[in-house]
Amino acid sequence: MSAPACISTFDVVDGQFEAYNSQNLSAFCAYYADNAVLADFNGAITAHGIDAIRARHEKLFSDFPQNKAELLARVVIGSRVIDHERVARTPGGDTFEVAAIYTISDAKIVRVDFVK
Repeated sequence: MSAPACISTFDVVDGQFEAYNSQNLSAFCAYYADNAVLADFNGAITAHGIDAIRARHEKLFSDFPQNKAELLARVVIGSRVIDHERVARTPGGDTFEVAAIYTISDAKIVRVDFVK
């Protein structure tokens, strides 16, 4: 499945965010380029390629079936979207905050850098 070329950077990230929260793995992965990269901010690459991203999130969704992210703020600057999120693995459980810096190209996420 490919996204239409006219989709905005905001819509790409928003669609991915909704798919993440509904744990729809196929829809989630559809927003990523085949060679997408997930990385720690200024650090190590934690997943490279859609197969690695799919495997990572399949495990995440299996381990934490009630995992949810709450969007606290979103900034769109050109081909980048920066989300400030609060994540809870279980309802009422501990939370953590993260900033996700998405880079979009051709209506697909090509890189996400996470600030934790």
